[in-house]
Amino acid sequence: MQPPPAQELRAAPGWRTVECISDLHLQASQPATVQAWRRYMAATQADALFILGDLFEAWVGDDAAEAPGFEAECAQVLRDTARRLPLFFLCGNRDFLVGERLARATGLALLADPTLFLFGEQRWLLSHGDALCVADTDYLAFRAKVRAPGWQDAFLSQPLTRRQEVARGLRNESEELKQTDRFYADVDTETALAWLRAAGAPVLVHGHTHRPAEHALDATHRRIVLSDWDAHAQPPRMEALRITREGDVRRIALA
Repeated sequence: MQPPPAQELRAAPGWRTVECISDLHLQASQPATVQAWRRYMAATQADALFILGDLFEAWVGDDAAEAPGFEAECAQVLRDTARRLPLFFLCGNRDFLVGERLARATGLALLADPTLFLFGEQRWLLSHGDALCVADTDYLAFRAKVRAPGWQDAFLSQPLTRRQEVARGLRNESEELKQTDRFYADVDTETALAWLRAAGAPVLVHGHTHRPAEHALDATHRRIVLSDWDAHAQPPRMEALRITREGDVRRIALA
């Protein structure tokens, strides 16, 4: 399979540092994680922020943020942050229905998966990471189905309450899957290398797997895995990845 074409994004000349986060899985039932995110969004001093998918545990359509409630409160945090700094969003497997409506309302800039980020003299390939887990054939078949415009149009035409019901069912299935060894297949090395070579980038930054680490793929290519967020875990997991214009990378612990 051919690597997907990468959208290209060039950093503004004045940017010195950017930060990346992913896999917060925000939901009203996890208030400590939500509050940690709110604090981070208000305090980050990065010149730009990249959210690389699964910001939300479930997103059933942008209209969910247009009525009072949890989604509207999250949208306000995004709006407040986007007024301070450029805010980019690349959808994940839980929030692939984030769209232009929310982007316009909050100031988010939506990115394709993957995106080639040009920062100083460095080239970074940004992805959520789920499409790289090629061993999980059941999930990839589901992904292809729900990313199709026809499926999305049909789903979004249903009443909001019905869509929320479906999301609750999927969350319950996900909780059951966590108890099995199948949960979160890892990124395939050869597929990741093919993506990097096609983009002419030495480093892939992604989330999805909840396995924060850095992996050498060969002598000249590597991948950096972002942390998921869980303020209720022991110890808590909350982290941003800071990248400088010179190409330095540092994990910022927020717990």
